[in-house]
Amino acid sequence: MLPEAFLNELKYRSDIEQVIGGYVQLRRRGRNLTGLCPFHSEKTPSFTVYPENQSFYCFGCGAGGDVISFIRRAENLDYMEAIRFLAARAGMEVPESQMDDTAHRLKMRILEMNREAARYFHQCLMSPTGKAARAYLVGRGLTKATVTRFGLGYAPNSWDSLTVFLRSKGYTIEEMTAGGLAATGKKGGCYDSFRDRVIFPIIDLRGGVIGFGGRIMEGSGPKYLNSPDTPVFKKSRNLFAMNFAKNTKRGELMLAEGYMDVIAMHQAGFDNAVAALGTAFTDEQARLLAQYTDTVVLAGDSDGPGQKAVRRNTVILEKAGIKVRVLTITGAKDPDEFIKKYGAERFELLVEGSKSALDFQIQQLRSRNDVTSAEGRIAFLQEFVRLMAATPSPIQRDVYISKVCRELEVDKQAVVLQLEAALKRKRSGEQKKEARDLKVFTDRDPAGRMDFERQRSPKAALAGERLIAYLMKNPDQVSRVATSVREEQFVSPMDRRLYQLVKERLLAGQPADLFSLSGQLETGEMDRLSAILTVEGGQNISDAEAEDYIRVLQQVGTEKKPEEVGKMEDDELRRYIASLTANKK
Repeated sequence: MLPEAFLNELKYRSDIEQVIGGYVQLRRRGRNLTGLCPFHSEKTPSFTVYPENQSFYCFGCGAGGDVISFIRRAENLDYMEAIRFLAARAGMEVPESQMDDTAHRLKMRILEMNREAARYFHQCLMSPTGKAARAYLVGRGLTKATVTRFGLGYAPNSWDSLTVFLRSKGYTIEEMTAGGLAATGKKGGCYDSFRDRVIFPIIDLRGGVIGFGGRIMEGSGPKYLNSPDTPVFKKSRNLFAMNFAKNTKRGELMLAEGYMDVIAMHQAGFDNAVAALGTAFTDEQARLLAQYTDTVVLAGDSDGPGQKAVRRNTVILEKAGIKVRVLTITGAKDPDEFIKKYGAERFELLVEGSKSALDFQIQQLRSRNDVTSAEGRIAFLQEFVRLMAATPSPIQRDVYISKVCRELEVDKQAVVLQLEAALKRKRSGEQKKEARDLKVFTDRDPAGRMDFERQRSPKAALAGERLIAYLMKNPDQVSRVATSVREEQFVSPMDRRLYQLVKERLLAGQPADLFSLSGQLETGEMDRLSAILTVEGGQNISDAEAEDYIRVLQQVGTEKKPEEVGKMEDDELRRYIASLTANKK
């Protein structure tokens, strides 16, 4: 257990409004603050921060908790790592006695092992073993300085060369498989995950080697092989070269498709380029970019899939509040090839001439439809209306509709009517989805299973939730409540666990607020407790209301199942009915 004095001081120095304000643009609404949720995509703010009790809750996805819970989600950290993160931010030191937790030790071992592996791969590249890989990189136009700066390497064409090396450094097979550097075969043997590939180390914002990408040079097999998700690496939450790009002096960041595009752009002086890590671009990656810039230039491939990715990524970036511009690459399939053929100066002109995302998308619509014919014009306008419906700014919609209608000599009012109908359908769909998402969340337990007990007895479930909230607001009433209600009288398994934890802490004279409970609750449990304090009206509960909730739960303890009632003798049945009647009164 961390010392209470340390936690209290950390809580005092980690004001939730200031911490979350570094990730989310918040607006004040009365005593609380609202903004777009950083944990799911939305256009209508449903994320609320409650400075009064230092908590947050999203009414869209159900994420909730205290400042520690927020940092755990936002930075993909476990509890102790979040404590260390907040302590470093507050200029505090974590008590040394807490530095030996198993999960933290494993992460530290994997990070150290990855650094050793990166050195090994780089040494292999520079040795006679890496001759073909060096020739490949030179053929791709990379200089020795670039190879060194990015720490590029080579995985030898061997089943166990890295495994043998890491064993000599004291690492176990379990650590290698946990870090994604080795895999076990069907017969129990162990082999290297990367073989005969050029290696791209993936480095996080703190400078740690968290994973690797491997590119095949020739032969069969997937073109790229990437580290799996591990305790230190989540593909969806990191970006290649972000450790360099975050320090750029340029005003915007550029999002390319692959490692080689990014490296070529950096070598040409465009040190603001990043790329996703073997998966489609994600909301989490967009939110990471939003912490460093308000504008992203999409530098995707010029082929069909590349342009499809541009359209998809535009939606994701704009949801994160980022302005988007798009490169139009002609005469080459990607930035790497363009720079090789035409040079850095021409690429700079390309960047300067990049179009807004809307201009680019409208241009793409025109290229797909012959607007000189009536049929083509109708098809173009139908797609154009859908595009405008997805555009959040009314001013942008009005400007572009006026421009397009003027160019095509179409009545603006007709297009506006179509747009209004599309917006109405869109709003209706979004509201239904948010309602479904919230109901699904509130009906689930921490493991993600449907909480059927809660559904069968909604009145008793609500009484249990309100009573938990009452205890957290009125800790001096714990003895009275504890003697009146037992854990098993709570109908929801999750609520039983929360009640027991809150009650035991209060009886032991310990605080039972969200911050104090954060280290003992799983993410889903913290979400549920936050919902109890917000969604279920847990802010203001009187003593009289608490008594009503106690009576409802006491009745749960006396109720019999139908099959039990059927076996009762007449006298026993009369007494049971009388007790139910008395409880209801």
